[in-house]
Amino acid sequence: MAQELIISISGMRGLVGENMFPETALAYGAAFGTFLQEQKPDGQERPVVAIGRDSRPSGAMFVAAIAAGLCGSGVDVIDLGICSTPAVGIMLRHLGCQGGVVITASHNPIEYNGIKLLLDNGIAPPKPLAEQIRRRFLEKKIRYCDALHCGKVELNNQAVSVHVQKSLAIVDPAKIAARKYTVVLDSANGAGGQEGKALLEALGCRVIGMNLEPTGLFAHNPEPTRENLTQLCEAVKQAGADLGFAQDPDADRLAIVDSAGEYIGEEYSLALAAVLRFRQQPGGKAAANLSTSRMIDDIAAQTAGTVIRTPVGEANVAEAMIEHQCIIGGEGNGGVIDLRVGPIRDSLVGMALTLQLMAETGKSIRDLVQEIGRYEMVKTKYSANAEQAAQIIEETKRRYPKARSNESDGCRLDLADGWIHIRTSNTEPIIRVIFESRDPKIAADYQKQMAEICHRILNS
Repeated sequence: MAQELIISISGMRGLVGENMFPETALAYGAAFGTFLQEQKPDGQERPVVAIGRDSRPSGAMFVAAIAAGLCGSGVDVIDLGICSTPAVGIMLRHLGCQGGVVITASHNPIEYNGIKLLLDNGIAPPKPLAEQIRRRFLEKKIRYCDALHCGKVELNNQAVSVHVQKSLAIVDPAKIAARKYTVVLDSANGAGGQEGKALLEALGCRVIGMNLEPTGLFAHNPEPTRENLTQLCEAVKQAGADLGFAQDPDADRLAIVDSAGEYIGEEYSLALAAVLRFRQQPGGKAAANLSTSRMIDDIAAQTAGTVIRTPVGEANVAEAMIEHQCIIGGEGNGGVIDLRVGPIRDSLVGMALTLQLMAETGKSIRDLVQEIGRYEMVKTKYSANAEQAAQIIEETKRRYPKARSNESDGCRLDLADGWIHIRTSNTEPIIRVIFESRDPKIAADYQKQMAEICHRILNS
């Protein structure tokens, strides 16, 4: 059975040639352009949108298509070429654009591509506005302009240099360079290799590159998880490197390997950045989504800091960070956000802050991880409709009456020895259940108890 094109508040994602076509992107671009035209104040000149893409072979085709749709609705386009998702967010603000588009399917295989929309603040549209754009696309409520008012396209090749300079500005390059770190960088043949290598060299690192060429022909499964980074782990050991960094194809996620060639887990990317930022600004605020490890809470508590929890989604975290003036934030999938650079998950920010922490403390990644401590996280999912999901949440709340509950996105229950998060998928009829505890046995017990609840309700 053919898969359906996914169009959600996060944008669009599909299989190229099966459910996602150039005309799909053109119409989506025109819908976004029409939306921007209606949002602009009276008297403002025509909107300008910056477009960047990851390295997938289908990317150039979709850039051309969405640019045509935008120009057709009277919007000017700045084509940034191949660059990371955070670079697009940085450049649209740097150039004073009214919007941005990223052509990427993130960590999905090469068969996929997608379209992510950004507003003038560099953040994805909030749910009500995203729904407006989605309805406009589906209902074909698009306004095309005449020959005298269509937009134009210009090229801009500054994304790499601007992104690197903004990332360097949040650390002390001389202090890091003095350590002469050796770093292995695996960019999975995505968009982040040039930016990542330029940053690390500017920080005085000896860089050993893996899969840096932006061919889009991924040398391995591009999601930066343990099972996909065995070659990086081995390369770190063989080179005697201080650490290894792995980016996903659009370079908004970062995974880290220690000097022993051990994958430490994506959750630690945000945790290490948080250690540094709370050292620098004790008592500050951080933001993370409900599915992110409790590590950040424990780190914040050591300096009387606080953590604001948000629904899952990068835009939700970024909005909370701006509202509460957070010093750091992100998501547990390796996404680190520092508002001094931009309100988007950014692998370069994660690299810079990690190296700064190492340089300031004189400690290795392995030592820093041991100080944070180990947390056991288990993720499961079950097929369930909305009614069943609601029943599972209510039954779980009854099972743990003393837990602190947050129901802004499904339900997260915080207990003394761990937490459980239950949430429904935005794109398919499933629920995701995540458990975490410092004690693996407790995490396993949570999993067993939740399995009993889910199976009883789903089989009734």
